[in-house]
Amino acid sequence: MAETGPQRAYRAACPGCGAPVEFRSAQSAYAVCSFCRSTVVRSGDTLSRIGKMAEVFDDHSPLQLMAGGRWEGRAFTLVGRLQYRGETGPWTEWNAVFDDGTSGILGEDNGSYVFCMPDGMGRDVPPAPSLRVGANTAVQGRPYNVTSNEQVTLLSAQGELPKLPPLGQPFAMVELRSPSGEVLSIDYGTSPPLVTRGREARLDELQMSGLREDAAKEERARQFACPNCGAPVEVALDTSKSITCRSCHSIIDLSSGLGGELRHAEQAAPVEPAIALGSLGQLQGVQWQVVGFQHRVGHEPGDDEEFGWGEYLLYNRKRGFIFLVDSEEGWSVVKPTTGAPALSGGEQSATYLGNKYALKYSYEASTTYVAGEFYWPVERGQKTFNRDFAKGDTLLSMERTPKEVTWSSGSRIASDAVAKAFKLEDKAGLLKRDSGPTGGSGIGCGTIIVMFVIILILLLVIKACVDDESSGGSGFASGGSARSGGGSFGGYSSGGGHK
Repeated sequence: MAETGPQRAYRAACPGCGAPVEFRSAQSAYAVCSFCRSTVVRSGDTLSRIGKMAEVFDDHSPLQLMAGGRWEGRAFTLVGRLQYRGETGPWTEWNAVFDDGTSGILGEDNGSYVFCMPDGMGRDVPPAPSLRVGANTAVQGRPYNVTSNEQVTLLSAQGELPKLPPLGQPFAMVELRSPSGEVLSIDYGTSPPLVTRGREARLDELQMSGLREDAAKEERARQFACPNCGAPVEVALDTSKSITCRSCHSIIDLSSGLGGELRHAEQAAPVEPAIALGSLGQLQGVQWQVVGFQHRVGHEPGDDEEFGWGEYLLYNRKRGFIFLVDSEEGWSVVKPTTGAPALSGGEQSATYLGNKYALKYSYEASTTYVAGEFYWPVERGQKTFNRDFAKGDTLLSMERTPKEVTWSSGSRIASDAVAKAFKLEDKAGLLKRDSGPTGGSGIGCGTIIVMFVIILILLLVIKACVDDESSGGSGFASGGSARSGGGSFGGYSSGGGHK
């Protein structure tokens, strides 16, 4: 709980049922009655009922109403919750009221959290269609990249709220991210549009209290029957939006909660991950659990040659999610970024948090197999356009779809360290990826391509010599180069935005 309560509060009877409805902030204009779910609007000292709110679905978040914390030295209390659904899945935003009555937003962001405060753009807010995904713009003299522009709807709400978009009616929400790690959100569900600015926030940094520790433990054993084969499926992760059946390997959508419709998609023969789901490992001084795995393939535009890699989704209750990536170039540990790196004019380099990274690869990627649980609604066949950048052992990866741009950052890790972390020393040979760009032991894909090019050049030279002898002229042959490595440094398919 916050150390002290808000300085101003107003309480009155719900116009629908007579139960008490309290406003802790003078900035809050709406509330949802916890008894009859009436949507109440406040005008001065008068409360009016304007409708009834849909039931809140249980997203199994550790956050809950009346949980408290501190942000930049000020105590706050979570007094309201808004649940949205976008084109890439649902997410939640919490109304955080400070002791002086002002409000902020604690929202979900790629498996972690971002704390935002109301802000402005220093100019009129542009119409949503003019903010094209991938475009650069300046806000109050600072550079930003448009990373998401999609239509969203309000699904449900709870508690005390400073805003309330029309229930079930689509509206635009745009996100811009900066090279300094900031995220700026424009909510077109209100008039004028609401602009907020924030940065990443860890729960331990927020010094949260009153979390759903006990409730989360009770929910860890949630079970249901697979909608495809009927086998029991157990959900171990509080925030899972999708899961795979271990019997038939179908992907099951959990984004509407276990009480909602469980859609599923069948998959072909499974890919066996080198690290088993559920394994515990100590990386970067933190214990992580492997909760998900996806196999992906990529190819350069205009090239039919494919390369593959695996991505393990790791979870820690206080740190959120990271990815352990197994590519032909080695292992890496990466995490979604809150901000968006700045690309150079020719997109040959990217700058983030003061560091400049050089472009290594550009390629198209798709997901071919998934297993386990994920915090976004993962789909087999998801396609993205990727760019990988590097500065020594430090890595950046960009993924772009028509609706969003997502970034992740991290660094390389030795295969021996991976084997030691997950107690797989007996399988160290299978994890070996440190022998160079062509991957582990044996002849890699890059080596085969180089050999093929050399043979082709020799054949062309021989043919040219034969033609030269027969025609009496002079001829020459030239060869090209091929990409010898593959794999993403840490690209992933996420919900993006605040999803």
